[in-house]
Amino acid sequence: MNWLLIAEIVYFIILVMVCLRIIYDTRSTTKTLAYLLLAIFVPFGGMLFYFSFGINYRKRKMYSKKLTADDDLSAKLREDVFRYSKHTFEHSDPEVQSNRELALMLVKDSLSPLTAGNEVKLLVNGEQKFPEVLDAIQRARNHIHIEYYIYEDDKTGNAIADALIRKAGEGVTVRFIYDDFGSRAIRKKLVRRLKAAGVHAFPFHKILFIALANRLNYRNHRKIIVIDGGTAFVGGINVSDRYINAAGQPNALFWRDTHLRIDGPGALYLQYLFLCDWNFCASHKLQPDALFFPRPSAHPFKDSKVVQIAASGPDSDTPTVLFSLLQAINLAAKEILITTPYFIPGESLLDALMVAALGGVSVKLLVPGISDSVLVNAAARSYYDDLLKAGVEIYLYKKGFVHAKTLVSDKKIAIVGTANMDYRSFDLNFEVNAIVYDSGVAGELAGVFYEDILTAEKIDPVAWENRPLWKQMFEKTARLVSPLL
Repeated sequence: MNWLLIAEIVYFIILVMVCLRIIYDTRSTTKTLAYLLLAIFVPFGGMLFYFSFGINYRKRKMYSKKLTADDDLSAKLREDVFRYSKHTFEHSDPEVQSNRELALMLVKDSLSPLTAGNEVKLLVNGEQKFPEVLDAIQRARNHIHIEYYIYEDDKTGNAIADALIRKAGEGVTVRFIYDDFGSRAIRKKLVRRLKAAGVHAFPFHKILFIALANRLNYRNHRKIIVIDGGTAFVGGINVSDRYINAAGQPNALFWRDTHLRIDGPGALYLQYLFLCDWNFCASHKLQPDALFFPRPSAHPFKDSKVVQIAASGPDSDTPTVLFSLLQAINLAAKEILITTPYFIPGESLLDALMVAALGGVSVKLLVPGISDSVLVNAAARSYYDDLLKAGVEIYLYKKGFVHAKTLVSDKKIAIVGTANMDYRSFDLNFEVNAIVYDSGVAGELAGVFYEDILTAEKIDPVAWENRPLWKQMFEKTARLVSPLL
């Protein structure tokens, strides 16, 4: 009995220490309460779960994104970014100037420059994206940088791999980063084939058994291609056959997604992100030089677009992606159009959408009617009640699975990227969104949104409120663990 008493005292002391650690280390009140409940009511397992998945690596600086240790050079780069962004802003169109707060926030928060002189092409689904990617790879002259969360060993993955191998054979330097969890299908064969052909390939965060849970939790969810420092691709489309809706496949699930091609200085911050990620995972480090960061042309492209990048992850001081979305929502005066496959917004984003809708802004949200996760879908639906009561229109996509992550504000701003509207994207994953301050691109993306809702079911607020109680209970229960999903 004495040993049992001693064990109980030791367990209680450990539990108190873990709870204090959770309170001190977790920024979100909701997540703090969720981890506390888990630690207290699930003996041992709750504490193990927290140490595997809950430690705040943004706060602990487990990752570093500095490209140079030279403080003088860093100060000069900071000054150059502010000067360049100020010049861009002062010579930009009214649609950029009306969103000054968003542009300035990104410059100050993450030194993301406001870039002019860009050509931007909206790419809907894989059938539009992959031909553009293959064409751009073929035109590469110096280097190709490619970084993906999911890269499959299938027809599409091998077509791009073959193109990369050909360019490596021509003397073009090819660097490839893949997420070791999301791209686990290519570890054995395809990566070896790339390396044998001269492609430099590294997993972003190699999964080791002893660190399995923690490394699964912090995923590189980015999809970035940068070619010669001047052409870039970013968005929601991974490298996989599933993103191509080919004719003659009547039983295949229609996969709806969105990507961007950016030609111009808008590629520079994506290049910066790639180099930071490369220096974290690769065996040899890279430093910024003129080949990676060519000077923006003094003669911008015809009908040029203003582009800025929002990126965040465990290497950033703040949840920049979340902040940029909140600012875009707050600045909207007429209309907000959002498409997201996973919607677990948290209190700040939920409140921002409700405030906008109650203030007379037309807020429309497109989410999957067909989901790949029952629990995540249930947690997402628990948020619909408040949104519907505030006047938000919610549409359930029925044609297939909608995987796009986009936002359009007042048909002036178009946001396309990798970040879902959930805790994982805002707190845990390495994510990146492109922001285009242009009515033409925003109008085109709005047109795609309105085309998508033609094959979606609009939720009737009255019918939704009267749905079975067991469904409501299941959704509310799922919401309790939503910060942990």
